Amino acid sequence: VQLQASGGGLVQAGGSLRLSCAASGSIFTINVFGWYRQAPGKQRELVAAITRGGSTDYADSAKGRFTISRDSAKNTVYLHMNSLKPEDTAVYSCNAFSYNSARAYWGQGTQVTVSS
Repeated sequence: VQLQASGGGLVQAGGSLRLSCAASGSIFTINVFGWYRQAPGKQRELVAAITRGGSTDYADSAKGRFTISRDSAKNTVYLHMNSLKPEDTAVYSCNAFSYNSARAYWGQGTQVTVSS
């Protein structure tokens, strides 16, 4: 499974961005897609996840502001981010996980910078 993330950039506080994660390969093996982020000097954290069935989960910091969605026809997972804050500044990476193989796949990160 290959993952290609895009959509990061520089935005002012209160603004919005949409990140995209295009998946290819053996996508049928994937059970969960997720977006993670890592800010300088901090541990990587899960921001949002979506299962094959469409169930979603969010970090407390993302609830009410971020929405994860999936377009199965395009094999793409999105992270819609609204009301961005400077503390959302981080490198965002997409992840895919297979329960059968217990294997995780990572895409390259995309930088999100929120200015105050």
